[in-house]
Amino acid sequence: MNKIEHVGIAVKDLEASNLLFKKLLGVAHYKTEEVASEGVKTSFFKSGPNKIELLEATDANSPIAKFIDKKGEGVHHIAFEVDDIEAEIKRLGEEGFIVLNNTPKLGADNKLVAFLHPKSTNGVLIELCQEVKGTEETK
Repeated sequence: MNKIEHVGIAVKDLEASNLLFKKLLGVAHYKTEEVASEGVKTSFFKSGPNKIELLEATDANSPIAKFIDKKGEGVHHIAFEVDDIEAEIKRLGEEGFIVLNNTPKLGADNKLVAFLHPKSTNGVLIELCQEVKGTEETK
């Protein structure tokens, strides 16, 4: 794993949260994106080398909606940048971590993603992120 790629925060109201984080960080979000397959709309902020992803449910049955219903708004996951997501999925599975998806899927911000179950990571949902090759955006 190379670095923390971003911290994901589940929110009820993306517009209101964008205003709050703009005040907090002193910068506007640089991107919003909907990931229909996950029932979520995202917004990204950069503060120095760090990124924050705000996640609002667009479907009452989505993982974000269920998270907020159970725990309320707050930190949802920590994402780590990896060079080879398939190799990391294999390695971490062999190390005993519970991998939630053995095949990476397309996520927000031009990334392939996979998740590790919180039961195997001290209660923290871990996301693995790999930039989709050939389409890197200016950051």
